[in-house]
Amino acid sequence: MNGAVLVAIAATVGNILQGWDNATIAGSVSYIKKEFKLETQPTLEGLIVSMSLISATVVTACSGAMADWLGRRPLLVMSAFLYFVSGLVMLWSPNVYVLLLARLLDGFGMGLVVTMVPVYISEIAPPEIRGTLNTLPQFTGSAGMFLSYCMIFGMSLTDSPSWRLMLAVLSLPSLLYFVLAVFFLPETPRWLVSKGQMLEARKVLQRLRGTDDVAGELALLVEGLGVGCQTSLQKYIICPADEIINDQDAAVDEDSVRLYGTEGLSWVARPVTGHNSFGFSSHQQSFSSQMAPYVDPLVTLFSSVHEKLPDTGDNSSMLFPNFGSMFSVSGNQQKNEDWDEESLRGEGEEYTSDVANNESDDNLHSPLISRQTTSLEKEMVRHASDGNPIVDANGEPVNVGIGGGWQLAWKWTEKEGQDGTNEGYFKRIYMRQDSIAASCRPSFISTSAPGVDVPEGGEFIQADALVGRAALYSKDITDQPTVGPAVINPSEAASGPSWSYLFEPGVKHALFVGVGIQMLQQFSGISGVVYYTPQILEHAGICVLVSNIGISAASSCLLITAIMTLLTLPCIAVAMRLMDVAGRRSLLLGTIPVLIVALVILVLGSFVDLGTVVNAIIPTVSVLVYFCCFFMAFGPVPNILCAEIFPTRARGLCIAICSLTTWICDIIITYSLPVMLPSIGLSGIFGIYAVVCCISWVFVFLNVPETKGMPLEVITEFFSVGAKQATAARDI
Repeated sequence: MNGAVLVAIAATVGNILQGWDNATIAGSVSYIKKEFKLETQPTLEGLIVSMSLISATVVTACSGAMADWLGRRPLLVMSAFLYFVSGLVMLWSPNVYVLLLARLLDGFGMGLVVTMVPVYISEIAPPEIRGTLNTLPQFTGSAGMFLSYCMIFGMSLTDSPSWRLMLAVLSLPSLLYFVLAVFFLPETPRWLVSKGQMLEARKVLQRLRGTDDVAGELALLVEGLGVGCQTSLQKYIICPADEIINDQDAAVDEDSVRLYGTEGLSWVARPVTGHNSFGFSSHQQSFSSQMAPYVDPLVTLFSSVHEKLPDTGDNSSMLFPNFGSMFSVSGNQQKNEDWDEESLRGEGEEYTSDVANNESDDNLHSPLISRQTTSLEKEMVRHASDGNPIVDANGEPVNVGIGGGWQLAWKWTEKEGQDGTNEGYFKRIYMRQDSIAASCRPSFISTSAPGVDVPEGGEFIQADALVGRAALYSKDITDQPTVGPAVINPSEAASGPSWSYLFEPGVKHALFVGVGIQMLQQFSGISGVVYYTPQILEHAGICVLVSNIGISAASSCLLITAIMTLLTLPCIAVAMRLMDVAGRRSLLLGTIPVLIVALVILVLGSFVDLGTVVNAIIPTVSVLVYFCCFFMAFGPVPNILCAEIFPTRARGLCIAICSLTTWICDIIITYSLPVMLPSIGLSGIFGIYAVVCCISWVFVFLNVPETKGMPLEVITEFFSVGAKQATAARDI
């Protein structure tokens, strides 16, 4: 896990460059205007500031397809190179047109960083700390802004500040980022799996998690290649195998799942008839039901899951840590071919050499990711049949925990096809224990409950499950039993180009949430405030007051902006702590009202004459509160959500669509603010932003679910289920 943290920190160096660039152009534009005599050419001035936004918008439009084709890491390398080159060109810039070219290249790098870093971190981070790690870009971006403002403030105190040097300093950290991206950052295991590079994906996962046992998570990544369209919610009762009243009936029960744990434990999970969804008996459901049919069913669905977990976050489970693995014994062996694309060149010899040297190879640990049937796998099956735990080559139980208390299991099932013959396939089960304590009988279970046989006084545990058809299965079936499905090539688990997934109900539902939250984030005004903070403070009059200490008004504005940026850092640190505890949705619902209050106070204060000092302090404090609360939630959460809610095969394209929305709205805000400032004033601008924030709170309450602590693949399955429920609700 330390590996994932270090890799995430290295990836967010790109956000330092982004924050540095945003602050530098905001502080240096006044010096650029003087040198190139742009006082009478406001169009060129606005173009210098917004050129990077325009180019970021252009590169974002094609970054999704590039990310799905080339991978996430190459785009980060490319962004570092573009930042480095643009800094050198800005240092040279003999005229305004060369400067515009440099800003164009700079924007290309910015667009790639903003789009790819959240996706990259989401795909390498464990579910339990994914929110924390994905808040790092906000923290490092603000840190870059603070460092840049400090540099510009220091240069502003000199006799002849050089805007070229201000902008060119960007090349130094970008060179460091280039080295890190080339030599330290790995490609994400999810992208590697999508291309069939399983051996490399296994090595990256082992490095990121700090353990050799990554079979369960690797299996999860392959399952995530498909987009669930037949997933259902089911309730299971888990009990020790020796406590089943009629073990013979349990053995032949086609719906029961055998679970194997450490120390020879053997449990049976049996579905409860008549309970095909999670129990929505919480206060959240009752409150949301009063807003029906306006509240998205997906919001209630996610909320019910998280309310069953401890307040400290989805970091543990009371039951599943006791299990080493979770497999069904009633299965059929599928033919395993040499599907690892990157190993085709060494077909057989390299593989045999690894085995001969007793090197750990997860391809031997689980039939799901096996390249060929081995004696070890047959031995695993024999142990499973005896009720003993499934173990790896070292005798350790194979772990299929996939994070957040969820576990992955498979069940071979057969149903009659259209031609009358039996069709066999693997059922994939994402299972997670309910909060009801072990050794107590769930309230809805009785000895006469249909579909399940339970003895009095036994130990039973309630579990929730997402059940669907496995993405992995081979058409060639042999007679050998096994404990899980196999696949010829993971890259073939889901066919078709990535854009074809945009028409899936769950993906369309996720796009509505992602695009909506990104649009509202930008129209809340943050981009305009960031780019024009010095001008806003000067308009409010605070800079003139500070200049009494002996520095110019321009320098005092830069100093105040640097201090305000510094104060946002502890707020973002608090958000990092709460992101995986309180959750994304809760932070949004809790901080957006503070934004509204700060903006309303700012508007009202402009209509009351309380003296020069007070009238200058009120907007300054309001902007500060706005900054701090925004960066706690509304800043990082939309990017985090968009990086979590899309399936692997369409994630790059979908995140590009959401980022494209962000940049377009960013351009609109950047151009509109200086135009509106003379006409409606600061109070009118912030009044508009307050209205947008009110709309944002309503949108979050009705449509944004809580995704903390859940594996990405489970989140996408929930969106598929939620989309079906929403469609059914509209049809009623």
